[in-house]
Amino acid sequence: MPITANDPNRTSWLSVPENCDFPIQNIPFGVFITKEDVVTIGTRIGDYAIDMGALQQLGYFEGIELTDDMFMQDTLNDFISDGKKTWRLVRNRLADIFDANNSELRDNASHKEVVIFNIADVEMQLPVQIGDYTDFYSSKEHATNVGKMFRDPENALLPNWLHIPVGYHGRSSTIVPSGIPVHRPMGQTMPADATAPVFGPSRLVDFELETAFITTDANLMGENIPVGEAEDYIFGMVLLNDWSARDIQKWEYVPLGPFLAKNFASSISPWIVTMDALEPFRCASPKQEPTPLPYLQQTGDHAFDINLEVSITPENNQETLVSKSNLKYMYWTMSQQLAHHTINGCRINSGDMMGSGTISGPTEDSFGSMLELTWGGKNPIQMKDGSERKFINDGDTVTMKGYCTNDEVRIGFGEVSSKLLPPIPTK
Repeated sequence: MPITANDPNRTSWLSVPENCDFPIQNIPFGVFITKEDVVTIGTRIGDYAIDMGALQQLGYFEGIELTDDMFMQDTLNDFISDGKKTWRLVRNRLADIFDANNSELRDNASHKEVVIFNIADVEMQLPVQIGDYTDFYSSKEHATNVGKMFRDPENALLPNWLHIPVGYHGRSSTIVPSGIPVHRPMGQTMPADATAPVFGPSRLVDFELETAFITTDANLMGENIPVGEAEDYIFGMVLLNDWSARDIQKWEYVPLGPFLAKNFASSISPWIVTMDALEPFRCASPKQEPTPLPYLQQTGDHAFDINLEVSITPENNQETLVSKSNLKYMYWTMSQQLAHHTINGCRINSGDMMGSGTISGPTEDSFGSMLELTWGGKNPIQMKDGSERKFINDGDTVTMKGYCTNDEVRIGFGEVSSKLLPPIPTK
């Protein structure tokens, strides 16, 4: 089935600002609350949120097999469960409905009144009920930088890193959408000059620049997903700030890896950009040496050219851009991650989320965390207000943006933006 929604020549009767992340060729999916406190599944074009529940009730999806309440739910999980054919049919239909040459909704004032909202008048929600969350560690540059800082600089990568997409299971209970503030975590740390651990607020709170992909129901327990089929089970992508407490992490991570330092908060952008929308931005991934085992080998382009950036805004002050990176630097692809995740028969469900791991590029300004950007705090970043940052201060807002662009179209994710608040006192 062709992806007609991607036609670069298509325009919409809804106005789309120049360099907007959400032209008619994007058509992402999300969940929002209207002014009338109605929760609905929707999409976005320009600065307009579109109520897909209302569209369905008005008959605009006629001919597509959908349950009667498909878009009148508070999560996308059931829609995602319907699979790739349904996703494409619905996205193609939305592109037709809002095409500049289609007058059906454009010229129906009463329908437009209940379907279209200004984006400023809706409140975005977590788009899926995330049952399970896995975070990978798939940037060679990031893993090398961390290995140099915490282990032997001559052997920065652990022996398994070039053979498997390393990952760990996180907590879905503390994944929140953009705009929800995050509290500095409390925990145990081992100061450099101490002989015993101390308890208190983390002093080294960090961001991690990541993307994440959302899956559909993919397999039965015991079955694996072949690497060549993995992309069929990926619905789309979001931006992810996987907050980290580096001092807590340093003390706890041996021998079982990330725990409390990583599960206190993970923030995601609210609009899921589909893999269909990202199709024009495929690119080659880095050469993998040694050659992976057969179940991880793939041919063709399975990386995506997504520009990423991070800025920090101190409270009541100017924003400072601190990092510019790109998803194409990732050593392990999303399809390899999913294939490896299931090679042991692990079941993957609709709404599961897989984080890329911190995305760092080859240059110092493309590193994806404060840990790397300041090299463990040794090289503070100068802010526009004259202050310095080694890590994230209380009151700082961290904002991540991502977009793809070519000669014909720009497709973006919007942003994930979260403010760090002081810790909540322990009870």
